[in-house]
Amino acid sequence: MTRRRWIADEASGNRAALTGDHADHLARVLRARTGQEFDIATDAMVRRGRIVTIQDGRVEFELGEEVAEPPPLDLTLLLAIFKFDRMEWAIEKCTELGASRIVPVTARRTDVHLAASSLKRVERWRRIALQAAEQSRRATPPEIASPIKLEDVVSLTREALRILLAESEPHFLLRDVLAAHPAREIVLAIGPEGGWAEDELQLFEKSGWVPASLGRTILRAETAAITATAIAISELT
Repeated sequence: MTRRRWIADEASGNRAALTGDHADHLARVLRARTGQEFDIATDAMVRRGRIVTIQDGRVEFELGEEVAEPPPLDLTLLLAIFKFDRMEWAIEKCTELGASRIVPVTARRTDVHLAASSLKRVERWRRIALQAAEQSRRATPPEIASPIKLEDVVSLTREALRILLAESEPHFLLRDVLAAHPAREIVLAIGPEGGWAEDELQLFEKSGWVPASLGRTILRAETAAITATAIAISELT
């Protein structure tokens, strides 16, 4: 039987703990008992953990043998900010698929009210990513960065294969670009509702990004993010 996985809030030596709401979910909602075993992910590794104490807001584990893990993937998403309910769904699903980093980006066509409120949503996005990582048995959640302006991030990570997903790209499909440029580190830029503005497309081009398409149909932003992640992960693995 596959053991459920938890990502520890604290770890030291052969002990680890879940704290706060994280612990209460295990203790009260899932009705955990001392002696139960789970896989516990720490910064160093994943180990088998046995519950030794349960208290309000705290569940402690004794850690045992290491659990073998595949090497982590390196897929970053630059995700232009869009409607929060749909963006949360994209973050959850891209986490399940294996994205290692998600960078919320303020683009030209990002709604001004969403851009202004985005800083207040980061902690919620991180909680969603943590829950999705545990559900999908990941050892770590993806890094969820604080929102950043497009012009401040587009020239970063030059050592990676940087791919711009654009509706205006008629010739090169994402899967073909990935096949033609094998890489272990990939960055995908996914635009907002309405797509990238013309000056943004020019900025990507000047910064050396490779354009690619997801096909002839026009996808919603969350659908594009999930589809692109799935295609890229299949190439990375």
